[in-house]
Amino acid sequence: MSKAEAARRDWRERVYQASGEVAQGARIELAVPTALRATPGAGHVTLTWDPVPGAIGYLVHRDGAPVTQPDVDVAAVPACRYVDTGRPGAAYAVAAVSAMEATGPLSAAVHAKPLETGEARVSVDVDTETVTRPLPRPWRPMIGSEHLSHLLSTERTGGRPIGAELTEALRISREELGVRAVRAHAILCDDLGVYREVNGAPVHDFTRVDEVYDTITGMGLRPVVELSFMPRELAADPSKTVFGYQAIISPPKDYERWADLVRALTAHLVERYGEREVVDHWAFEVWNEANLEVFWSGTPEEFFRLYDVTAAAVKSVHPGLRVGGPASAANGWVEELLDHVDVSGAALDFVSTHTYGNAPLDWRPALAGHGREGTPIWWTEWGPTPTHFHGIGDGPFGATFLLHGMKSAAGRVDALAHWVASDHFEELGRPPRLLHGGFGLLTVGNLRKPRFYALALAERLGQEELAADVGGDAAGVEAWAARHEDGTVGVLVWNGTLNHGQAGGAAELSRTVVLTLAGLAEGPYELRHLRIDEEHSNIGAVWRAMGGADWPGQDQWAELREANVLQDYEPARVVEPPVQVVFELPMPGVSFLELRRVQS
Repeated sequence: MSKAEAARRDWRERVYQASGEVAQGARIELAVPTALRATPGAGHVTLTWDPVPGAIGYLVHRDGAPVTQPDVDVAAVPACRYVDTGRPGAAYAVAAVSAMEATGPLSAAVHAKPLETGEARVSVDVDTETVTRPLPRPWRPMIGSEHLSHLLSTERTGGRPIGAELTEALRISREELGVRAVRAHAILCDDLGVYREVNGAPVHDFTRVDEVYDTITGMGLRPVVELSFMPRELAADPSKTVFGYQAIISPPKDYERWADLVRALTAHLVERYGEREVVDHWAFEVWNEANLEVFWSGTPEEFFRLYDVTAAAVKSVHPGLRVGGPASAANGWVEELLDHVDVSGAALDFVSTHTYGNAPLDWRPALAGHGREGTPIWWTEWGPTPTHFHGIGDGPFGATFLLHGMKSAAGRVDALAHWVASDHFEELGRPPRLLHGGFGLLTVGNLRKPRFYALALAERLGQEELAADVGGDAAGVEAWAARHEDGTVGVLVWNGTLNHGQAGGAAELSRTVVLTLAGLAEGPYELRHLRIDEEHSNIGAVWRAMGGADWPGQDQWAELREANVLQDYEPARVVEPPVQVVFELPMPGVSFLELRRVQS
C-alpha cells in the first residue's frame, strides 16, 4: 500500500468514527458483474455488461489496472457501457462500486483489440411519433460562478471590465441556457464584511451581501447559498487559506457564534427577499469540498459538527428551508454524511457532490439504502477537468463532453451545474490571455466557447424526448432527440471520447452518420444542420487564425464577435418525408439537425 493510499484510508477511518458507525456502502456485498462483452470497432473497443444491484457505478480495468485519465478525479462510470479508444488490444474486466471506497469483485476478463479497418458507419434512427418522457434538462437548475463579490469589481482583465462582464455572463446563461440559479463560493468571506467583533462581541453586516444578491435576483436568478468560507475574526486559525483571494478554510473558534451568523444571514435573506421566495426557490449548502484538506483545515469530526450546527441554524429560521451537502470533491463523503445524519438527525434536504472529467455516478442506490429515496441529487460542480489553465475545455472536445454528461445525468440527477459560467475567475490568478484553458463557458469578453454552444443546442431541443436508437460501429457517437409542441423536431448527434489524449481529434474515430427520421407528418420541412467541430462554431480556431496573441485589440474584438456564431454545416433546404440525412462527423464533433414545418 502506498503512502497516499494509507493516508486516504486513515482519513476515511476518521470520517467513519466522526459519523458514529461504519459506512453502509462498505458493508454492501456487491455481486460480480456478468455478461461482460467486448465489441471491437474502428479505433475502439466497446464494453457492455449487465447491471449490478446496489451499484452507483463501475470501474473498468484494462490489463489488470483501473482505467484512469489524467485530470479526471473519478474513474468509475455510471452506466454499463464503456468505449475504450486509442489503445492496443487488452484484457478487460469490470467491478461494481457502491461508494467511493467500496468496490466489488472483478468480473472474468475478456480480450479484444480495435479493428485496423472498418466501415465506421453509424445509424441513428429517430421515431418522431414515440415520446419517451418530458425532456430532462439537468443544466437548468444551476450554474457555477466565481465568488460573487467579483460582480462588484470595477477592475479589468485583458482590458475588459470584470464586474460588468461577469454580470452579463450570468444574464446570458439565464436567457440562452435557461439557467435558474447560481452557486458560488465565499459569501461569508471578509471582502463582503459580514462578520467582525467589537469589544469581543459579534457584529453582523449584510450590506454587501445585499448588493451581490440584488444583482443576481435582478436578472431573474436565485442563489444557491454556499455557506463558506470562515470570516477571519471567527476563525480558529485564520492563517489557513486557499485561493488567490485567501479564503479562510479553518473551523470556527466558536460554533455557537458560527450558528448565530448563519441564523442571522438566513433570517435576513428571508426578510429581504420574502419567505415564500426563499423557502420555495433558494437552498443552503454547507461549505465546499471539506473532504480535501486544501478546503478544510479541521478534522472530519469538526466538519460533521459544522454540518449539524449549520443545518440546525438554517432550519431554526424556517423548517421549510432546504439545506444539504456535503458539497464534496470527487464523490467523497456522500455515504459518510448519510451515515452521520442517520445518527445525528440533522436535516439533509439534498445531497451534493462534484465530479470532473466523467459523467456523474448514480447515488440513488445509496440513498435507497438509507431510506432516503427521492432525495434530490445535485452535482454543484461539474466540468471537463478540475485543473486550472487546462486547455481541454476550450475546443470542441469540451462540447462533446458536456453533451455526454448531460444526457447521462438526465432523469437521474436533479441538477448538474457546469463549473463555471465565465472566465472572469481568479482562484489561482486572473486569466493571463483570452483562451487560457479557463473553466468558463464564456471567455473574458463573453465570447461563446464550443461548450456554451453545446448547451445552447441542448436547450433548443423540444419539450418531448423522442425515441432515438444508435447502431452500427458507434464508438463514441450518441444522439438525443426531442420535438416541440408545434411539431418541430431537433436531433443532436455527437462524437466524443473520454480519452483526453485524443481531445485534439482522432481520424480513426470519425464516422459516417446515417440519420433516419420516421413518423413525420406529410408536408415539406425546412432542414437546418448546425455544427460544432474544429472548423465550425469554434472561436479558438478563429483566434488562432488571427495570430492568437494574449489579448485582442479593439478591432480584433469586433472581428471575433462577428465570427462568434453557431455555424451551419450545409445550407438549409426543404425536404419531404421520409427523411434520411447522411453526413460525416469527426471526433470531436457535434451536429444539430432541426426540421421545421414549412407553412403554406
